[in-house]
Amino acid sequence: MRLATFIEASREPILKAAAAYARTIPALSKTDESVLRDHLPHLLAAISADLRTAQSRSESITKSLGDEPPATAETSAQTHGLLRAKLGITIEELVAEFRAMRSSILRLWLEAHPAGVDAIEDIARFNEAIDQAVAESVQFFAQERERWRQIFLGILGHDLRGPLTAISLTVELMRARESAPPANIDLLSRGVKRMASLLDSLLEYNRAGFATGMALQCKRVDLAVSCLEEIDLLRVAHPAAVIEFHARGNTEAQADASRVREALSNLVSNAVKHGLPQQEPIVVDVTGDETVVRIQVTNAGDIPPGEIELLFEPLRQRETLSPRADRTHLGLGLFIVRQIARAHHGDAVGTSSGGKVRFTVEIPKVFVPDKVEASASSLFSQSPP
Repeated sequence: MRLATFIEASREPILKAAAAYARTIPALSKTDESVLRDHLPHLLAAISADLRTAQSRSESITKSLGDEPPATAETSAQTHGLLRAKLGITIEELVAEFRAMRSSILRLWLEAHPAGVDAIEDIARFNEAIDQAVAESVQFFAQERERWRQIFLGILGHDLRGPLTAISLTVELMRARESAPPANIDLLSRGVKRMASLLDSLLEYNRAGFATGMALQCKRVDLAVSCLEEIDLLRVAHPAAVIEFHARGNTEAQADASRVREALSNLVSNAVKHGLPQQEPIVVDVTGDETVVRIQVTNAGDIPPGEIELLFEPLRQRETLSPRADRTHLGLGLFIVRQIARAHHGDAVGTSSGGKVRFTVEIPKVFVPDKVEASASSLFSQSPP
């Protein structure tokens, strides 16, 4: 039996062996079977189709050198590399998966059927096809990991602005009260400005240049209490804005209170920058029902329906920035909000109607740490490469 026919006829044993090996990789040990297989059936189909395609000697040499013309559409190998990057494995583990699949296919084939006169040709063509798949998969894997490395640096720069602003306000308060020698205050002020300049450079670099997930420390907390503590700080940071707070129902949940406060801070800060806080209050509602705690931030304003969902993507900002918006920001605020919600296995959405903009974060009351998601949110489960 030719190798192409064997791959098509023995797809299930091959996939079973591939999934069993994938499960030996620590990052994939608790992953669902369907996620482990992802695009492997399509990959096997592509390999068998390649084996059935006539190929000249020059075409064989071109493929072995990795000079194959780029595909017009995303290949199954590229998709496989992309999804594996999102699940947090290393590039060495990705290549090892292909090595294991190569070995198991050849072993199963030769055990089931004696080597025929075409075996050498089939094995050579098969190795070329696997090598091509490895090259495509590694390329997309590396691109995805690099993209998330840049996003991680952007988030770092974004989040450092909060404490830096607090330091800056404290320095100005010290200057007003003359509670320290002017020379010391000037030194602190210059240091703060220098740090702000460095952060601006980092954010601009990420804007020009643009892993694993968000490590949560979940415990039983009352999210209404945590959110109110954050609101108290936000009222000091934005004295000109009126921020109302309301809590209803049982708002206890298994959650990372610090991360939830970070999400709330981003939502309120966006409302201050892009809303009309001097004309109408920003309203924060925290409500609990049997399964989730909902955090809603509502402010006066208007966002076109088609634009709201795009704002959750990294590097996205309003097409028309308000005068209060900082142009050095990457547009990561809502992206971070959604990632925090999804890390808790919840979600974040936005709506705009009747002159009101509302963003809602849903946090499930019960956190399931072993749940595996084959989505971008799983990229925050480990440190970046």
